Amino acid sequence: MAVDNKKEKRLRRHLRVRKKVMGTAARPRLCVFKSLNHTYAQIVDDEVGHTKVAVSTLSPSLRGIKGTKTDRAREVGRAIGRQAREQGIEQVVFDRGGYKYHGRVKALAEGARESGLKF
Repeated sequence: MAVDNKKEKRLRRHLRVRKKVMGTAARPRLCVFKSLNHTYAQIVDDEVGHTKVAVSTLSPSLRGIKGTKTDRAREVGRAIGRQAREQGIEQVVFDRGGYKYHGRVKALAEGARESGLKF
C-alpha cells in the first residue's frame, strides 16, 4: 500500500507541474520517466500531441552501456540531445515528471545540456 501511495504522490506532483509546463513547436517539452531499472526521456510537442524524439536505456544504441543507473541516465540525456539537434530542436522545456531534480533526473538534464540543448 505504501508503494501505491508513493506513486500517487508523484503523479499529483507531476500534474501540478504540468499545469504550468507546456511544450510548443518552438520549445517542446523534454519529459522524464524512471522505473526501477531504466530511464526514459522523450521530447513532446503538446500543441499537436506528438512525440518528436524518444530515447531510453532500452534503446538499441544504449542497451549495452555499463555503469550505474545515474551514468546510464546521463547517456540517455546525451543521446536525446543529439537526436533533438538532428531534428533541429535546440530549446526545450524540462519536465521532471514529479521527481526531485536529483540523481538520475539531474544526470539526464546535464547530459542533454552537454549535447547542446538549452533549457
